Amino acid sequence: MHKKVNIAIDAMGGDNSPEKIIEGINISLKDNKDNFFTLFGNEDSIRKEINKNKLPESNYEIINTKDVILDKESPFTAAKKGKESSMWKAIESLKNKKADICLSAGNTGALLVISRLLLSTIEGISKPALAALWPNEKSMNVVLDLGANIECNEKNLLDFASMGSALYRSLFENNPTVALLNVGSEEHKGNDVLKKAFTHLRNKKKNNFEFSGYIEGNQIMDGNVDVIITDGFTGNIALKTAEGTANFITRNFKKSLNKFSLLFSYFSLKKFKEKLDPRKYNGAIFIGLQSPVVKSHGGTDAIGFAHSINVCNKIVKSNLIDKIKLNLINIDAE
Repeated sequence: MHKKVNIAIDAMGGDNSPEKIIEGINISLKDNKDNFFTLFGNEDSIRKEINKNKLPESNYEIINTKDVILDKESPFTAAKKGKESSMWKAIESLKNKKADICLSAGNTGALLVISRLLLSTIEGISKPALAALWPNEKSMNVVLDLGANIECNEKNLLDFASMGSALYRSLFENNPTVALLNVGSEEHKGNDVLKKAFTHLRNKKKNNFEFSGYIEGNQIMDGNVDVIITDGFTGNIALKTAEGTANFITRNFKKSLNKFSLLFSYFSLKKFKEKLDPRKYNGAIFIGLQSPVVKSHGGTDAIGFAHSINVCNKIVKSNLIDKIKLNLINIDAE
């Protein structure tokens, strides 16, 4: 029997919401008909989109909220003044065990701060992290931290390895290889934090993953490792650089093609476009809390939002939180 997943959604977060939110839900229901969505936001606006998309009444409820946290608001201002907002109420429903997972396309900083305020951290985890899927030549990587923690110590990186490997196994059902992002692959390179984390991971025997050492930035998309660990400062720069590079390649590739080359290369180009389509990898996970929170890209469309719902399904159905706890027990057992 399939587990019914109850997803609390901030229906007002991100661009073109709640339009893309409801359209995304409609798309996701084709593969997950048993999902139930608790929608937080302006009821009139949400109802209008629901009627347009003809969502089955058995799949949703609407909780009317007064406020919306805007992208331009600072995280701490949003946390201080946003207690009646759609984002706060969605996370609060997760805290009160009325939902299995929370999903928002809204202000990332506010989502992280409010989640930390309302949801407790898993015992043994020093800092939660922001993790996401990246495409590589073979499949996909899990990369963390992508900006939740600017400064990290070796304990944080060890926790990220535990959580990232648990996330990978939840999504892909096999034990991953894990690497630390560094300025070189040699053991003597990197700062003291990286060296201490390297030594600890190399000497551990009971991890649910294989530690492969260091990886450099130009090797991230080779597909030779599954989980890549870094601090939030480095990870966020790497993420933004990868996004900018992908956009640069796509734009200039289109400019260089004429009608004839498009005609003869149609199927190759279609495959190339699908590989780089960021919507397929939408859905970053704020990992390390007792309850899971997923962040959709604010600028994505309905298809991208549907992909983030699929991520929510996999996280809940695979019992990610239990996997993280088990992974931590294994690491600390020696």
